[in-house]
Amino acid sequence: TGRKSAAPLQYRDATAEGANGRSWRHARAHHHHHTPAPLPSSISFLPFPSLPGASPGCSQRDCNCSASPMELAVRAAAASCSSSPSLHPPRFPCRLGRNPALPLPARHVAVAAAAIALDPFQEIKTELNDTPKTEVFACPVCYEPLIRKGPPGMNLPAIYRSGFKCSKCNKSFTSKDVFLDLTVTSGMKEYSELKPARTELFRSPLVSFLYERGWRQNFNRSGFPGRDEEFQMAQDYFKPVAGGILVDVSCGSGLFSRKFASSGAYSAVIALDFSENMLRQCYDYIRQEETPMNTNLALVRADISRLPFASCSIDAIHAGAAIHCWPSPSNAIAEISRVLKPGGVFVATTFLSTPTNSGPFSIDALRPLRQIVGPVNSSYNFFTEGELKDLCISCGLVNYSSKVQRSFIMFSGQKP
Repeated sequence: TGRKSAAPLQYRDATAEGANGRSWRHARAHHHHHTPAPLPSSISFLPFPSLPGASPGCSQRDCNCSASPMELAVRAAAASCSSSPSLHPPRFPCRLGRNPALPLPARHVAVAAAAIALDPFQEIKTELNDTPKTEVFACPVCYEPLIRKGPPGMNLPAIYRSGFKCSKCNKSFTSKDVFLDLTVTSGMKEYSELKPARTELFRSPLVSFLYERGWRQNFNRSGFPGRDEEFQMAQDYFKPVAGGILVDVSCGSGLFSRKFASSGAYSAVIALDFSENMLRQCYDYIRQEETPMNTNLALVRADISRLPFASCSIDAIHAGAAIHCWPSPSNAIAEISRVLKPGGVFVATTFLSTPTNSGPFSIDALRPLRQIVGPVNSSYNFFTEGELKDLCISCGLVNYSSKVQRSFIMFSGQKP
C-alpha cells in the first residue's frame, strides 16, 4: 500500500546536556583544559548503513586498511562515544591518522560523524563541506529551506518515511497521513481556523469523492475541453521548462497531477492542495491505477497563499479550475511569481465572468459593486480576461497569453 510501518521520525534536541550541565559540543571544544562531561546514558545512536567499498573482514583488532575512509571514521565515532570514558577517539591498530586515503585527520572526521549521529540536522562544518543537504521544500513560516531526514527521493514512500525540519525556526514537519503537511498550522494541537466557504467545501469527504465522478465532467457545459485536451494544452505551454519540477497547485483529487507524473516530462511532480480529503482521494486513485509508488510524485498539503518553497525554486506551476476558489487570488499569484525560477511558467484555467455565474456584475460598469454585494451572493470569484491579465502582470509575470472557449479560459504567464 505504500504506507510505512514505523512511527514518524522524532527529532532529538540539538545539544545533549552532560552531567556537569554543559553541552556535549562545549565539552568537546574545551577538552584540552577541562575534564569533559560524560555523555548521558539516554542518548541512542542512529544505525549507520553499510558503506560501499568496506571490507567485510576488517575490524578494530584485525585491520588491513581496506575499509573506506568514511567507514573508519564512523567506527572511530561510535567507539569514542559508546565505549571510551572520554571524548577522545581511541587509537586504532591501523593508525587512522596515517592512512593516506583519508583527506582529513581521522580524529576530526570521527568527531563530525559522532555529531551527526547525535543530531542529524546539526550543520557540521569541515574543510570538505560547509553546506548541509537541503530539499526543494521550505518552511511556510519563515521560507527557510527544510532539512530532510530519511530516504532520498521525491516519491510517496520516500516522502512518507522522511521528516523535515526548518533550518531557522526549528519547526518540524512529518507525514502523518498519505501526504506531507506543510501548512503553518501543521502540528498545532489547540488552534484551528476555518477558511471561506468555497475553500471549506472542497475539504468535504463527499465532494472529494464526487469530484472525478461527475463534478468535474460538468465543466464541459461551460466550454472546458476535457481532461485530455486540457492536459495537452498545458503541456504545450510547459515545453520550455520540460525536465524541471512541476507543482500542481489546488490539485484536487490529482486529475492532472497523475497525468503530469506519468508523462515522464518532469523530474518531479508535486500535487499540492489545502484539502486533506482531496489528497487522500488522489492517493486512492494512484493505488487503483497501479501507478508505481516510486514515480516522482509527492502529495503535499499547503496554503496557496503561503507556498512552502524557496524563492526561484520551481520550474512550472499548474492551477486547473482553481483560481475562482482562492480566498485571495492576488496573494496566490504573487506567491506563484515568487517561487517560480526565472523563465518558469505558470498555467491556469478558470471560468470567465458571465451573466450566468456573475449576474449583473459581469457588466464592466457594475464590476466595482461586486466588492460590496458579491461576497453575499456568490461563493466564487469570477474574473474577466482583462482582470486576469492585469493580475498576472501586476504580480511580475510577463508573456501573458490565453485561449478562450465560451466561459472557459486557459491563461499563462512567465517569470522574467
